Amino acid sequence: MALINYLTQIHFAHGALSVLPDECARLDIRRPLIVTDPGVRQAGLVDRLLAAMNHPAEPVIFDQTPANPTEQAIRTAANRFTAHKCDGIIALGGGSSIDLGKGVSIAATHSGPLRTFALIEQGMNKINRSVSPLIAIPTTAGTGSEVGRAAVIILEDGRKVGLISPHIIPKAAICDPELTIGLPAGLTAGSGMDAIAHCIETFLSPAFNPPADGIALDGLRRGWAFIERATFSPQDRDARLNMMSASLQGALAFQKGLGCVHSLSHSLGGIDPRLHHGTLNALFLPAVIEFNMAAPSVTRENCLPRLAEAMRIADPAKVPDAIREMNGKIGLPKGLGEVGVTRGSFPQVIDRALLDHCHKTNPRVATSDDYREILEASM
Repeated sequence: MALINYLTQIHFAHGALSVLPDECARLDIRRPLIVTDPGVRQAGLVDRLLAAMNHPAEPVIFDQTPANPTEQAIRTAANRFTAHKCDGIIALGGGSSIDLGKGVSIAATHSGPLRTFALIEQGMNKINRSVSPLIAIPTTAGTGSEVGRAAVIILEDGRKVGLISPHIIPKAAICDPELTIGLPAGLTAGSGMDAIAHCIETFLSPAFNPPADGIALDGLRRGWAFIERATFSPQDRDARLNMMSASLQGALAFQKGLGCVHSLSHSLGGIDPRLHHGTLNALFLPAVIEFNMAAPSVTRENCLPRLAEAMRIADPAKVPDAIREMNGKIGLPKGLGEVGVTRGSFPQVIDRALLDHCHKTNPRVATSDDYREILEASM
């Protein structure tokens, strides 16, 4: 049986940040913890948020979100939440800040180590409705975490896992493309390919969800058409709007499930947290598509021709090569070797990928040998 569920209240427009006071009032958030990272604060976006709130109270801010959110950082932020008697969370930033905010919403209201709530530890049903309300405000266009039911974090034992529950879906998402204007080219490219990877991989997932398929294909069409403009023309408002839409749509769709791209990027990102998640997705995507071409569901549903149509590529078999070419055009690395990955890490990467929650929703079951071949092809 398919479960098709869309829950977040989304405000999407240039200048949408102005609705923040109304959303705080709707959710009865009077003393929020603002979760962000040093770069977002340095860019002046926290000041813009505070100006939009016109909040008389002294703000409570946690601005030390790491590039990949960790259990330790979540505990530190949750302690601040509790110490200041906060009643809600505003996550301002990329997927890391939003995922950390989701982690805080759990840690501040549930007891036990965060591994208790990981999907691979059968923890989904241990997260209940007592979580703190969360407003998500993305400042990048990539993860779509502002509408997702997952927080991907690194546990104290080093595993990168998903905390997944409908209860941690943000109560409101404020998608204001103006907050992404001026985003550096490298971050625009990596996060943009993250959105494109979401749209493609969830579309290829064999689960039955026609609305998600439609959302994913339209998101791919937008992302593919505008990622170069957004990367090289950082002030282009239309490009920024379409990339933010692609990011949002990829996340709305990936309730279908993802696949081997994310199994590998979660695994490798847990081993080396310095690696950018979206960039890893971009590097794995071509080889995984080639691996999935023979999957019965991909053939039956004419998935490759439908992807090619959205990307305006004449030959469906050329989709993987087109992605490799796009990675080069927007300045991303040519392979894993360029970001410091060595073959010595392959056994650990493969072991963790096989246990990742995305492994099971790939359209073709991947073995250890399959993962090794994908890693080799992505080097």
